[in-house]
Amino acid sequence: MPVQKYGKWNITAASLGTEELAHLEIVATIVHQLTRNLSMDEIEKSGFAPYYVDHTVGVWPQAASGFPFTAAQFQVTGDPLTDLTEDLAAEQKARTTYDNILRLTTDPDVVDPIRFLRAREIVHFQRFGEALRTVQDQLDSRNFYAFNPSFDMPTTCSTQN
Repeated sequence: MPVQKYGKWNITAASLGTEELAHLEIVATIVHQLTRNLSMDEIEKSGFAPYYVDHTVGVWPQAASGFPFTAAQFQVTGDPLTDLTEDLAAEQKARTTYDNILRLTTDPDVVDPIRFLRAREIVHFQRFGEALRTVQDQLDSRNFYAFNPSFDMPTTCSTQN
């Protein structure tokens, strides 16, 4: 069960990570289904040959540009304001990718699951936005960005006025 803080569901709980991996699995399945029966002529004409040389038609996560997936693409600082803003951006980038895929195809076997994934990105964006607002509401409004609220705690015995 997700952890609650400030009386709200914590979107950063393990269940979200599991769902994001399921998104990858869905996309990988679509790629597999689209490529598994390609002829060598189709591979060459489609521009898929460089990928085929390295991976045959096995699914290897990479960007459309050919840049392979790496954990270096994850950003985390430990600062909830920074990290939630990064999460919001990641959800929007995924939604844009899905929008672009939907512009490229009318195949219902692709369109239907991509529309589902796009809808999930929108929900995640909304939940991360709510989480960011909750964190911001808990900050000292006089010192909004002066410290990492999850690490640097202001002292109660300050000698300054």
